[in-house]
Amino acid sequence: MTTDCIFCRITKKEIAADIVYENERLVAFKDIKPSAPVHILVVPKGHIQSVAHLEGNHRDIIAELIYAAKTVAEQSGLKGYKLVFNVGKEGGQVIDHLHLHILGGWNNKKDASAMPHPELDG
Repeated sequence: MTTDCIFCRITKKEIAADIVYENERLVAFKDIKPSAPVHILVVPKGHIQSVAHLEGNHRDIIAELIYAAKTVAEQSGLKGYKLVFNVGKEGGQVIDHLHLHILGGWNNKKDASAMPHPELDG
């Protein structure tokens, strides 16, 4: 952990966050700059910089992040949602601490299909 990592500080309760789920290994909280009507981040309590820094012994934490995202989505009443890992600055990662985005809440509104997908526009 680096002392200036905002997500490490949130997991240690040094910085307030709107926490919606927590267990011994991870925490989920509402994004302060949401990109969707529901935007929640699922973060491991142990500092891992990004998906690119995963080791073989991290397999279980990735599975736990995804399962927690499913649980949080159900608790939030989301019928459909996106799970996103941004990897590295070039991949859109802003905070150097592994985190999984849960994006949803469009409820079949045009917003969900109107979201840009540049990788498909070509």
